Amino acid sequence: MKLEKKIRVAVLHFMHETVTFLGNDTTLDDFIYEGSPARGEELLASDTRGYVGGFVKVAREYPDVEVTGIESPLFPKTGTGSGWITHEAFEHFVGIMLRELRAQGPFDGVYLAVHGAMAVRGIARPEAELARRVRDVIGPAAFISATFDPHANEDEAFLESADMAFSVKYFPHYDCHLQGERAARMLIRAIRGDFKPVNFQRKVPIISATVQQWTGASPWMDMIQRALVWEAREPDLFVNVLFGFPWADVPDAGMTVQALTNGNPGLARKVVDDMSEWIWRRREDLLDTTKVLSIADGVKQAKKFAAEGRKPVVLADHSDRSGYATWILEQVLEQNLSRTLIATIADEQAIQTLQEAGVQVGQHFDMAVGGRVDPSSGEPVRVAGEIVHVGEKGTGRQRYLDSVNIAFGDGNLLILSRYLVQAKELEEIGKLEADPAGFDILAIKSRVHFRRGFDDSGFAKAILLVEPDEPFLGTVRLDGLRYENLDLKNFYPYGSPEWPPAT
Repeated sequence: MKLEKKIRVAVLHFMHETVTFLGNDTTLDDFIYEGSPARGEELLASDTRGYVGGFVKVAREYPDVEVTGIESPLFPKTGTGSGWITHEAFEHFVGIMLRELRAQGPFDGVYLAVHGAMAVRGIARPEAELARRVRDVIGPAAFISATFDPHANEDEAFLESADMAFSVKYFPHYDCHLQGERAARMLIRAIRGDFKPVNFQRKVPIISATVQQWTGASPWMDMIQRALVWEAREPDLFVNVLFGFPWADVPDAGMTVQALTNGNPGLARKVVDDMSEWIWRRREDLLDTTKVLSIADGVKQAKKFAAEGRKPVVLADHSDRSGYATWILEQVLEQNLSRTLIATIADEQAIQTLQEAGVQVGQHFDMAVGGRVDPSSGEPVRVAGEIVHVGEKGTGRQRYLDSVNIAFGDGNLLILSRYLVQAKELEEIGKLEADPAGFDILAIKSRVHFRRGFDDSGFAKAILLVEPDEPFLGTVRLDGLRYENLDLKNFYPYGSPEWPPAT
């Protein structure tokens, strides 16, 4: 019996949510660590619960599909706590990807696991540039499928080279695996000729801080539900609402609505028009969803709630993009809080100093921590206490100190980390050797992601969102930031943009 030709699909991964207002660039070295870059099976198994995991799972359900992992960097070790990606880093990894695509090709399709809010020095639209270069290598007959974070900043440029994109709908991001599955299924159908991708998209001139974009409550929940209803009504229709990421100072920032259909441009436009008009009608409500307190008021309120028995209380510093900020720690000490967990304050310099000193459990700790990065981080704050846990990562010569837990004051615990830690789940606190149930107040660095573990689970009895008095990096007051590549006056609520757009 004659065997059918294998469908060959390549998988590439290049993600970063770039905070361009941070002073520390994301360098080539930041993407290189144990496990990164990855290729082959290591890449394909690198994110089993996320985008890549969903894509690989579905692709391998087809016996005639062969999946190849192309050497790619994983998320940088700095997480989202770093700024512009250097031109050197982008060109280095993209160059490797393209060489491997040529050497291992030809391919019938390529899957791009990207974020959408990557910002690279000298390249205005890096994800679109990656898609363009991949297209040049694989040729016009092959198909490109991609997945995006909902905080993507994208315009029409990406889909000029790629054929289809699938974005996460929920914030917190519950459906990464599902969107990876969709990207695989529709890519294979397109290769077989069963799906003819036709897209339409539109920018909606609204810009918002990510802390306002929680889809667990109206009207953001209603917006996503409308997209889901459209998908339920129409076979082979996929709707993306890209919320945008305002901390990347790039020309394609802001909201975007996309629709993908099976050869039906009229339907794609109809859906985008409907979704865009709905969003514009609800623009005031969309940006009036979140009460933000000053740090001092938030800490005072948390102390009051704990005394009244409304505990545990979560204090979420949504504005701290570097992880170094000491504003909450300063107030915890000043207002004399007890049974408070601070998870975490990032301080690479302090962690390195402790590593070189051979820090051990039981030692006395007395050091100024945090601050240092930029004014948004505040000043270093001195903490005196006892080291109760030392966390390490890596193996052999690559083993390094990653975190240190310091008990101080009346039942308080500070977790000092090398890089930003955004605690999204209770289990993540547990991995840092702290029991979240053992504290009355938990101070974390997170915008909305933490709600999956601390809010949706019913764990927290009260949640308070805080930011510093000044409109530092991460503020909901975006007009306090110095944008160079976009004009806030072109976006609601900072200007009066034309709507509907001229056609």
